[in-house]
Amino acid sequence: MATAAAEAEEPAARTTARSLIFVYGTLKEGFPNHSLLQDMVATGDVAAHGPRRTVHRLPLVCGPYGIPFLLNFPGHGHRVSGEIYAVSPAALAKLDELEGILEGHYERLPIEIESEEAAPVEAYFGHHSFAEALWRRSHGGEVCCYTEGAARGYVGRRHRPPHITFLQHIHTYVSSSSSSSSSPR
Repeated sequence: MATAAAEAEEPAARTTARSLIFVYGTLKEGFPNHSLLQDMVATGDVAAHGPRRTVHRLPLVCGPYGIPFLLNFPGHGHRVSGEIYAVSPAALAKLDELEGILEGHYERLPIEIESEEAAPVEAYFGHHSFAEALWRRSHGGEVCCYTEGAARGYVGRRHRPPHITFLQHIHTYVSSSSSSSSSPR
């Protein structure tokens, strides 16, 4: 039977549980969606843990509207530079919403990062349903870091055509290439 003190501590422990998230694109400091993280830092829902790099090579490509996608094809691409953030469950839900987890835009998966933290780290990868086609469309144009140059091509949500879905944007983008590259698998 749990003691009253243990029961009192349990809700506090749940609210302070943090997930480690590796960001590599528009959520990084100085990029278009970083203000979301800054707002959550101000509320105590996010804490920055600094710059990091992936242990394994992974493709990082820009898709339609300059949107960066990390693709889950270890051994291809480069070791990717990014940043680590510890996020509360509430912050994680907001990030999942931004990244379109329920809509199949991205999927949050474990990733190995050069880090002192012993806790597991996750990142938002381009959804597996279109990742291979997006990788082929990149024609080997993977980068090791999402830069200001790459971000110049970024178009925010409110400036994209509203009459088609994000997945339709992806499909149109990956279908617009007439040549094919080798498969990452």
